Amino acid sequence: MTDKDLTAFIHERMPLCATLGMRAIKLAADEVVFTLDWAPGLCTSGGMIHGGTVMALADAAGGAAAFANLPEGASGTSTIESKTNFLGAVREGTVSARAKPLHVGGSTIVIETELRNDAGKLIAKVTQTQTVLRPRT
Repeated sequence: MTDKDLTAFIHERMPLCATLGMRAIKLAADEVVFTLDWAPGLCTSGGMIHGGTVMALADAAGGAAAFANLPEGASGTSTIESKTNFLGAVREGTVSARAKPLHVGGSTIVIETELRNDAGKLIAKVTQTQTVLRPRT
């Protein structure tokens, strides 16, 4: 799939990604990469991208990484815990979120996501736990 196809796929399944303007660059079991461009409507004071926007980018990438690692018989995932360390601000350019699985189990999946600016500087690190959803019987 091309980046455009991956982005359309993600926008269809997670409409917030479309609303915020996220793009999907890679969607694989070992790594998911999403990007988001700075825009005035995504900012807090001082022209910085809002922390909630950064967290939304990380949660979307992490959720996609968990989905790419679903065990057999699972129907989806849902974030049950998320921890964010903010290490810098973004006032221009693009934020990249790179999500990788730390643990893939039958009931939970733990994902670590690094968010970096255009210069490669780490601006946030997120660890999240996703619960594995199964069809009700």
